[in-house]
This record gives sequence, structure tokens and C-alpha cells, in this order.
Amino acid sequence: MDPSSRPPRIVSFDVFEVDLRAAELRKPGSKMRLQDKPLQILTLLLEHPGEVVTREELQKQLWPDGIIVDFEHSINTAVKRLREALGDDAEHPRFIETLPRHGYRFIAPVLGADGGAHAAAPMPSSAISVAAMSPSPTETAVGDRRYTTRWKVLAPAAVIAVAVLTFWLMRPLPSPRVLRTVQLTNTGWPRHDPRGGWDESGVATDGMRVYFVGSQLGLAQTSASGGETVPIPTSSLVDASFLNLFDISADGSELLLATFPGTLYEGPLWTFPVLGGSPRRIGNLEVHSAAWSPDGQRIAYSKGNEIFLAMSDGSEPRRLLMAAGRAGDLRWSPEGTILRFTVIQPRTGHRSIWQATSDGGNLHPLLPGWNTPPNECCGKWTPDGRYFVFQAVREGTASIWALREDGGLFRSTRHEPVQLTTGPMNIGEPVPSRDGKKLFVLGWQPRAELVRYDAKSQQFTPYLSGISAMAVDFSRDRQWVVYQDFADGTMWRSKVDGTQKLQLTFPPMQSHLPRWSPDGQQIAFFGHLPGERWQIYVVPVAGGSPEPVYRRETNLADPSWSPDGKSLVFGQIFNTPGAAIYVLNMNTRNASKLPESDGLYSPRWSPNGRYIIALTVDSFKLKLFDFTTQKWTELAKMSMRYPNWSRDGDYVYFVGTLENEDRYFRIRISDRKLERVLSLKGFQTAVGNFGAWCGLAPDDSPLFARDASIREIYALDWQAP
Repeated sequence: MDPSSRPPRIVSFDVFEVDLRAAELRKPGSKMRLQDKPLQILTLLLEHPGEVVTREELQKQLWPDGIIVDFEHSINTAVKRLREALGDDAEHPRFIETLPRHGYRFIAPVLGADGGAHAAAPMPSSAISVAAMSPSPTETAVGDRRYTTRWKVLAPAAVIAVAVLTFWLMRPLPSPRVLRTVQLTNTGWPRHDPRGGWDESGVATDGMRVYFVGSQLGLAQTSASGGETVPIPTSSLVDASFLNLFDISADGSELLLATFPGTLYEGPLWTFPVLGGSPRRIGNLEVHSAAWSPDGQRIAYSKGNEIFLAMSDGSEPRRLLMAAGRAGDLRWSPEGTILRFTVIQPRTGHRSIWQATSDGGNLHPLLPGWNTPPNECCGKWTPDGRYFVFQAVREGTASIWALREDGGLFRSTRHEPVQLTTGPMNIGEPVPSRDGKKLFVLGWQPRAELVRYDAKSQQFTPYLSGISAMAVDFSRDRQWVVYQDFADGTMWRSKVDGTQKLQLTFPPMQSHLPRWSPDGQQIAFFGHLPGERWQIYVVPVAGGSPEPVYRRETNLADPSWSPDGKSLVFGQIFNTPGAAIYVLNMNTRNASKLPESDGLYSPRWSPNGRYIIALTVDSFKLKLFDFTTQKWTELAKMSMRYPNWSRDGDYVYFVGTLENEDRYFRIRISDRKLERVLSLKGFQTAVGNFGAWCGLAPDDSPLFARDASIREIYALDWQAP
């Protein structure tokens, strides 16, 4: 035993106090009489509270120098007298515990004169029943002693166990990933409808089947495991020039869709039974996008920049919020408390995903600053609400991304989206399966085939070897051609036989509608860099850096040369507020607005220089400006796009929509006679950022960009931890 561990001079336990050096046992107010040997035993036990003092140690302490006595009897007698003085019981001890044939242990809490507590041993098992009936401080000390000993053993293991559990609970979840890709369709259907201007998702699933809309196919379905594609008759829908599929009911029995007459961007909202029956018009709602609430009791829908809420039958419509741009791709969270939607910015054309509460509050972008410039759309929640999957375009390629909504209790959540697909094919517009184990997506590779309409054979034939081009223009001598590449928006020039090909613009610049200058030395076009507005540029035909010739704090478009090459006429993008027509002097770089041109866009200068044609911003009127009279007159009234002058300036050609059918027309300037040139019914038009382009070859044959894209539906098996 280490003498340095001895307790202080005065110690106390229960109601007793012992002066170890004076060898005195006291009770409050009195000194107790106790023989020498019992007091020595008590002193030895108190010096080592909670520890076993063996009989051999007692013998050496009490009878040193080899004194011959009956140690066993003497020790037993001394301990008996000590217990009598303390009022202790050998069978149920409070103070002194007997360890048969081994020794004794002091088990009560001991307090030194310095106020420090000293350890006591656990209570023996023989005392448990009495302690349970009559608890005392001594019994508490017995438990403390036992638990202290066990805690010394168990504490490290407990710490390790807690650390392991904490790590397991707090570790980041593994990233979701795609395990397998299966092509479901083999239809080659186009990506957009001919109106252009918006890319609205048109896919839904009931778990067994996948429903979609294609320009050529109309409404169709295929098995969720792949197989034959079956068109769904929609003849019962009136004014169905175009269809957009928005949603499917919770029981999978009805589709939510809208019909769009002509080139309108809002149309009547319908429910359409998938197993036959009559479609039902939903109130008088005119919508651009719509979605059922999870319980099917309400419908959120958008019109222009506004989002509304109505009952499922179209009654009680009310405005929820005003978005920062045209809103579409509406989607409810699974619990019905949040709305997310895509917003297309009118200034830049950039797309971003926004969200608000279902009552219209807390409006904010979902991923501010994540993608520069923003180009995200078409998002949907998985059925369990754990992930939000969406399409994002980076470096010209669309991919699927997944955003984890909630990591669960204790788990860390990644707040950055995880990329699920990578090129070279574009993958977008994801739709989770009903069980959440698959993502149905659209995969496409954009390509346009330049074709010419042959009036004699009444056939479309590849032109300029069927290059992937749109927005084509020819030099005045008809020897050179300039065009925009359909896939990436770059601009090229070459001889008409395809030789001497040269790239004039490079990514990330986007270009559109190139125009060859009358002297054959420059190309005018409108283009933009990421984050900037569309502006008017010129670039030398021999190559070089494009030069902005005029800038305004708005989106400029549609440059057209005057016959002498000294001026450019231009307008603004069709949905830009305050659109008007301007003439730019190329020497001074000053622009002046044409009289009474407010509300017009898409100008074209006539070959003789006397006229300028333009469309109204709703694309429903073609107007003619006469520099001689300084007046505008109306040439035609219908839904129209991409007007072009004939080479001799006698006619204006354009695509127009009559009786829900696209047709190619020409109108004679001299007498305003309107003629139909051909029908475009069934023609798969390639659609770019500004709709479906059309133009004229040097012999005034109509030119079109036919959609030759690969576009199919795929199923992605994915792992979503």
C-alpha cells in the first residue's frame, strides 16, 4: 500500500468521525469507547476505503514482531466488536464487508477533513435485498463503486461506439448515378413544334406506359419497358394545331394538355382520357403550362409571366405571382407546399428554375449563380420527394442533374446538383417513374438538312449537299453562301459547291440570320455572347473578329442591307417590349427609328430600296413601308414567319398558317394578290432559337431546314441513395 495515498487526519462516514492519528472514534457531541485492536482495524480500513484489506495485512499490523497469538480468532473477535460499536451487521453490512477467508473492505462513503470524497466498494450481493427496502447513503456508495469500476471498462468502448455511430449518421450520402440506359422508342420525331420560342416538356408516365407528344406523331404512347409506339387519336380536340402535354392524373387515367391554334403561345386547357372517351375543357382557362396538385383538387397554370391557381374544374381562378419572365414547366412538390417552374428571361433568353410556396410567397431562383449563364429547365421531383431532377445545358450540351432535397435526420445533404449524364448526346426533360427507380428522358442530337422545294416534281430535295444549316444567304453574284450551323450556332461561308469553307464565328458566340453585303465583303448578323444581349455585328468574309456595329440595352435582331450597302435596317426580338424598326447609317453608326414602326419586328429591305416589310409583334400582320410616302400599309393578315423578298422585288414569300395548316405563300406587291405556293403539312421542320426558318434560293425556289435530328425516349435505371 502506498503511504502517499493515505486519507487526511480526520475522516468521517455516516454519523461517525475518526481521528486517525489520535486513534479516536466519535459521534456528534461525544467520544466513543473502543478497544485498541478494533480501532486499529477501523483505522486500517479507513486508510484504504473501498479496497480489500487482507487478513495477512491485519495480522502484520496488529501483531508485529512475531508475537504468537490465535490470529484467526483474535481478528474475528476484533471485527465483531468494531461492528457492535458501529451498529453494523455482518450479514447485511453498511460499513464493513467480509470477504470469507480473504479479508475485509470498508464500503461506506468516506469524507476527509478537506471535504474530498474517497472511493467506496460496490455493495455485496448479499445486501441487495435489504438495500432495496431501506436505501441509505451507504447503499448508494456500493452502487457507485461498482458502476465506477464498470464505467472504467465500458467508457472507451462507449466512446468508440458513439464515434462510429456519429460517423455513420453524419457521413455524406453517396452520389446518385445512372446504372443502365435503355432506348424505348425508334421514331425520329422532331424536338420542337414549329412555333419555336419555348421548350416545354411533353412526357408523362402512369408507371406502365410513357406518353409523349411529337410534331409528326402527335400524341403517342409506348411501353415503359420499350416496344411499339402507338399514336393516340386526338381528332376530338378542336383547334389542335399543336399539343403540349403537361401532366398525368394520380390514377393514370387522364392527361392534362393544351391545344394551340396557329402560332399562339396560350391555348385551351383539357383533360384527355387515355383509355378512350371525350376530352373535357377545363373552364375557360387559356394556358401556356399547367400541373395538377398532388391531391388533384387544384391546378396551377401559367399565362405569360403570370402563374395562377384554380380548382380542378377551372373555377375560382386567382393569380399567385408574377414571374421575372415567361413561366412554364410548372411542378408541385409531392407534399403540395412548393411550386417550381422554368422562367425564360425576355432580355437574354436565358432559362432558370424558380420556386415559390403554393400560396405564391417566398419567390426566388432555385440555383442562383450555379450555371453561367443560367440554362436550366424541365425539373420534376421524384415521388418520394428526396430528389429534384432537371435539365441543364453547359458548353452546348444538355444533361440531367439531380439535386438532393433532404439528407434525413443527422445526414449531411449535398446542396450542389450532381450530374447524371454526359454527352455527346443531349439528354433532357426527365420524368421519374412512379416507383422512382427509373428516369424517362429525351435524348437528341440536333441536325438540320437544308432542302429545296422543286415546283416541277413537287418534292423536297437536299440542297447544297443537305448541309446542317439554317438561315442561309447568298452573295449577289450567287457564287458564295453563308449559313448558320444548326447544331451549335456557329457561322460559316463557302462556295456554293462546298469548297473554300471558312468558319466565321466561334463558340461561345451564338449567331443568326447572316446577310451578305451588296459588295460581297462583309456579313451582317445578330449574335450574342453568354450573359449579353443580342446585338448587330458584321464580320469580314475573309474571316476575323466580329465587330458590334450598334449597341442598345435591348435585344436587337434581323439586320438587312440597303441595296447600296450604306445602311442596315434592324428590329428587335419578337417578344421584346418596345419593339420598333431602326435604320443604321454604317458610316456614322447612328440609328433612326422608322416613322410609325412601334410594335413591328423582322424588317427586310426590298432589292430596289423603296420598301421595307415587317411583321407585327404578334406575327399576325405583314406590313409594308414605302419610303416615297413614308407610310405603312397592310399586305396580309394571318399567322406568319420569316418573310423574304424575291430577287426581283416583285413578291414577298412567307410561311403562314390558315385553317390550322402551315403553308408557303407569296404576295405580289403591285396588286396585293396572295398565292399559295405549297402545303407544309407533314413536313418535319427544324426549329432553332427563333422558330422554323425558311428562305429562298438564288432562283427563288423555297428553302427549308428539315429536321434530321435523332430524338428518342430512353429509360435510365438509376441509384438514388
